[in-house]
Amino acid sequence: MKHLDVPVTVHQTIAVAMSANTTTHTSDDGSNRSSEVTHPSSQVVHFPADAPLTLDCNKELAPFSIAYQTYGTLNKNKSNAILICHALTGDQYVASAHPMTGKPGWWESIVGSGKPIDTDRFFVICSNILGGCMGSTGPASLNPKTGKPYGVDFPVITIGDMVRAQVRLIDHLEIDQLFSVVGGSMGGMQVLEWAANHHDRVFSAIPIATAAWHTPQNIAFHEVGRQAVMADPDWCGGNYHAHGKVPKNGLGVARMAAHITYLSEDALHSKFGRNLQAGSALTFSFDADFQVESYLRHQGSTFVDRFDANSYLYITRAMDYFDLALEHNDILAKAFTGTQTRFCVVSFTSDWLYPTRESRDIVQALNAVAANVSFVEIESNKGHDAFLLDEEVFFGTVRGFLDSASKKRGLS
Repeated sequence: MKHLDVPVTVHQTIAVAMSANTTTHTSDDGSNRSSEVTHPSSQVVHFPADAPLTLDCNKELAPFSIAYQTYGTLNKNKSNAILICHALTGDQYVASAHPMTGKPGWWESIVGSGKPIDTDRFFVICSNILGGCMGSTGPASLNPKTGKPYGVDFPVITIGDMVRAQVRLIDHLEIDQLFSVVGGSMGGMQVLEWAANHHDRVFSAIPIATAAWHTPQNIAFHEVGRQAVMADPDWCGGNYHAHGKVPKNGLGVARMAAHITYLSEDALHSKFGRNLQAGSALTFSFDADFQVESYLRHQGSTFVDRFDANSYLYITRAMDYFDLALEHNDILAKAFTGTQTRFCVVSFTSDWLYPTRESRDIVQALNAVAANVSFVEIESNKGHDAFLLDEEVFFGTVRGFLDSASKKRGLS
């Protein structure tokens, strides 16, 4: 595999508490790798102006940066690397505390020592997507032509663009083939994009709670969120940074609407029912009388403190544009023609955002080209977010698939 001959620089950002514990790991080839065990800080790879990223909108982005986290040790043959792709509101802090909120990594239930994605065995990489707001280049980044944040001058991006940026990162790490690419929701879209258009770089793939294209219903929910952001007077036509403002109300409402789609009716009923927030009497006002109202308001208010509003617009638009079959004359199977990648497709029974039928479409397409694929539909009442929560069957599925793939790969 030939890597792009692109000069890059790597900066270690100080994005976490200085008191984090630090240890040094030695890889099979004898090199030392330093990492902060409790709160590792992000590395950022800067690709210079003379190494532009060509985007699907026929524009070039340069310079650009990708922020990422790594966990575990890369072996001598560089054959144990797993790339984890995050969902819409996720980031690179998959298994370490978030530097802004202090909350645990968003997938610490599955990534770590002895866990299904075992950092004692695998070298785990998770990058902030292109268009994100946690160190990778996005609309909040400075436009080199103006010295000011891009805002809505940032080019519209796609899932394919995000993955091509990740390919540049993997090239920088000099990894020819990833042992596995894993992700749920929008992360699952990235997994499918990797498997379809960079299949020689992927030994195994686990697309979770995802789809090969965005449905009209999903596009509709995203449009409601985008309109909420853009209707906020503090959005300022996307130029809110220059005015020292943040469209908190609009972004908060967008988050509230989206969060409803991540849950199931059963989950909402069991968690909140019609319980009142305070006491047993109605206030006869528009305050948050019900616990579910208070919960959604909390989700909205905390989200605006860690996420850029324009990034939300760009990322949701990228998801809406995703249609893996479109570039193959609407025949999804053609996207995977000739693939040697091993697949494990996972869905959840109560996920109405990306229901099981959409996972079955992926499985049928893979079967049509005689791909090596297994499929698991997991019984859960937790809705779309089930892949982020404690689901023992899901944990066992991921562990079992990676164990099997490891044997095929010849990993100890």
